[in-house]
Amino acid sequence: MTTNAAATKPNLWQYVKYCYGGRLPASMRAWVRNDLAGPGATRRMMVRMFIPAVLILLPFWFIPTSLYVHLGMTVPILIPFVYFSHALNKVWRRHMLRVHGMNPALVDELSRQKKAHVHQAYAEKYGPRSGPPSSHDV
Repeated sequence: MTTNAAATKPNLWQYVKYCYGGRLPASMRAWVRNDLAGPGATRRMMVRMFIPAVLILLPFWFIPTSLYVHLGMTVPILIPFVYFSHALNKVWRRHMLRVHGMNPALVDELSRQKKAHVHQAYAEKYGPRSGPPSSHDV
C-alpha cells in the first residue's frame, strides 16, 4: 500500500477541505502553487465559491412557480456571490498561500511575467525604480 505522505495531488476529501480553507501536506506544495498562482487560478476560485451558492439556491427551483419568480428568488442572491468571489479572489488566494507557508506575492507572478517588458523598457529609459518594493509591485 502507498502512503498519502508521498502524494502530489489531493484526493477528493483533501480537495474539498482545501477548497474551503484546509491545509494540504507539504508534499503537495507544487500542486497548491499551481492551483493558486498558475494559469486559470481566478476562474477556479470563482467556480469554488459559486458551487455552494448554487447548492444553497437549488431548493428554490423545486417550488412550483414560473421561471420569472424562480429567477427573481435566486439571481439577486447569486449576483453578490459572484461579485464578492471576484472582488476577494486575490485576498483569498494570498491567504491560502500563507496557510501553506508560501510567499503571498506569487498571486501576481503571472501578471508580473506578462508586464516584464514594460518594466524593462521603463528601467532602460528612466533607470531603476526607487522606493519601497510595495510601491511598484504589480
